[in-house]
Amino acid sequence: MSQLMLDNGLALSNCKTADVHIINSCTVTGYSDKKVRQFLSKLRREQPQSVIILTGCIPQSRVQTDESVDDLCADIIIGTQKRSEIFNLLTQYLADKKRITAVEKYSASRDFETMMCKKISKKTRANIKIEDGCDNFCSYCIIPYARGRVRSRPLDDIAHQARIFADAGFKEIVLTGINLSAYGSDIGKTLCDAVHICCQTQGIERVRLGSIETERLGFDTIEALSREKKLCPHFHLSLQSGSDNVLMAMNRKYTAEQYLALCKKMKELFENCAITTDIIVGFPGETQSDFEKSLEMIEKVGFADVHVFPYSQRAGTKAAKLPQISDFEKTQRAKIAEEKAKLSRESFLKSQIGTVHKVLFEHENCTEFHTGYTENYCRVNVHANLREKSLQNKCFCVKIKEYDDFCLIGEIIDEKIN
Repeated sequence: MSQLMLDNGLALSNCKTADVHIINSCTVTGYSDKKVRQFLSKLRREQPQSVIILTGCIPQSRVQTDESVDDLCADIIIGTQKRSEIFNLLTQYLADKKRITAVEKYSASRDFETMMCKKISKKTRANIKIEDGCDNFCSYCIIPYARGRVRSRPLDDIAHQARIFADAGFKEIVLTGINLSAYGSDIGKTLCDAVHICCQTQGIERVRLGSIETERLGFDTIEALSREKKLCPHFHLSLQSGSDNVLMAMNRKYTAEQYLALCKKMKELFENCAITTDIIVGFPGETQSDFEKSLEMIEKVGFADVHVFPYSQRAGTKAAKLPQISDFEKTQRAKIAEEKAKLSRESFLKSQIGTVHKVLFEHENCTEFHTGYTENYCRVNVHANLREKSLQNKCFCVKIKEYDDFCLIGEIIDEKIN
C-alpha cells in the first residue's frame, strides 16, 4: 500500500506530520481490536485535518459477521480486499470529502490480490506474501471470517517479486501467509514449489518461512524442504495446546504426538534447527491436567521461543459460546507458561555457545553493538569495535561466546562473506 502511494507521487512521512495515515488493523485478539480503536481515536483527536484510512481484519471481520463499521473512526474504510485500489479511493475522498466504506463480504472467488513492492525501507529482510485466507475454522479463531478462504499467489508473480527484491539488494526474503502451509492447495501447487522458486533467485542468499500450520506438513514435505540449501532452519510451528482434548475442542487437525513427531523430523533433517511456537492458555474447558500437558510439551520439544497467549473470546466463533475460564485463572496460567517458555529459550540459547553462524547484520548505525540474525533466527550482538561503522546487510561468520535473556553474544571470526 505504501508502494502504491509512492508510485503516485506521495512521500513517506512520520506520524506527527503526515497528511494521510494508513492503519492496517489486526483482530486476532480482543486486545488487538482495543489497541486499534484507541489509536484511531487518538489520531483523530490530535490530527483532525489528516485523512485516516483503516484497512485490514477489523472492518472485514465485522462485515463478514454483519456488524456495523460506523463507529470506526476513519475517513476511508477498506477490509482485506481492494487494497490495490487504495490510492484511487484516496483521490475520490479528497475530491468530495465524503466518508468511503469499501468493504465487501468475500465471494466464492479465490483470486489472490497481487501487489508488488520495491525497496521502500532500510530493512534487510523483505517479506513476500504468497498466500491469504484459511479454510481450517479453528473454533477460537476469527481469521477465516476476516481473511476468507485460501488463495495462493501464482508462482510467476512470486518469482518476479523475488527478483525485484534481489535487484534492490535484499539478501533474505521471508515467505508469509495466513495459512502458509496451505499454499497452492487451490492452484495445484505446494509450499515446496514456492520455496524452490525463491531459492533459485540469484542474489537471494536466505529464504525464511513465516508462521506455519501442521496441515499438509508431512514428512515428505519436510524432506523436500530440507533439500533447499538456502532455506533457513527456523520454523514457527503453531502448537496452541499440548492436550489432545483441547486440540480437539479447538478443531485443530493433529494430536500432540503427531506434532512432536514433526518437530523431531525437522530437527533430524535441519542442522541446528530452531522451532518456535504459539500456545493458548485458558481455552474454554481446559483443565489443570490439560494445561500441564502444554507445559510438558514445551520441555519435550525444547522450543527456541514460545509466544504465550491467554485465550481471547471472539464473537462469532464456536468457542465463544462455551463456558469460559475466569480472566484471573487465564492470567495465572499465562504467567506459569511464560516462565516455562523463558527456561526453554535460555536452554536453547545456551546450546548455541561455541557454534559458528553466518549472521546477516541489520541495523545501520550502532554505537555499542552490531546486531544481526543467524540462519536459525537467533538475535546476535557483536561489540562495535570494528573498522566499519555499519555492517547493515552484510554477512559475517560469528562464533557464539555467551548469551543473555534474549540474544546471543559473539565475535566475528573472519572477513566479510559478502
